[in-house]
Amino acid sequence: MRNNIIVVFQVLILSLFISQKLYAHCQIPCGIYTDEMRFEMIKEDITTIEKSMNEIIKLSKEGEKNYNQLVRWITNKDEHASKIQDVVNAYFLTQRISPVNKADQEAYTAYTYKLSLLHQLLFYAMKTKQTTDLEHITKLRSLLSEFHDAYFGPEEKKHLEDHHN
Repeated sequence: MRNNIIVVFQVLILSLFISQKLYAHCQIPCGIYTDEMRFEMIKEDITTIEKSMNEIIKLSKEGEKNYNQLVRWITNKDEHASKIQDVVNAYFLTQRISPVNKADQEAYTAYTYKLSLLHQLLFYAMKTKQTTDLEHITKLRSLLSEFHDAYFGPEEKKHLEDHHN
């Protein structure tokens, strides 16, 4: 009996250490993750937020409210908005968009444009936590597309198109 308790305790302790944000990726340039995968993840998060908003709107119109389902959809919406913010912050802003010399005006303009788009993605992800306004979904999709175009140059875009076909 005592051995079983010790084993259960060890498993609990081990699970606490293992469960610490396994989805997060370190800031070592290992090249395991691809940039295109990150864009796909954000697209999926946006679609999930949209589905959650639509369900919240639908459930809110019902005479007899199912508060349990409402809370679940609200939580889901907020979690996916946070995921977008995490990818933008921890992946793109921290690891992929590097500062450039201000003297190189063309590079600096491209750099500040990307930063502006990423900031707007963060902002509209936050807005989706505050409301069920589907215009924020439209804005997120538009910004993500615009950032994708700014992030990948013409050569990278050609490679991506060839790879997907």
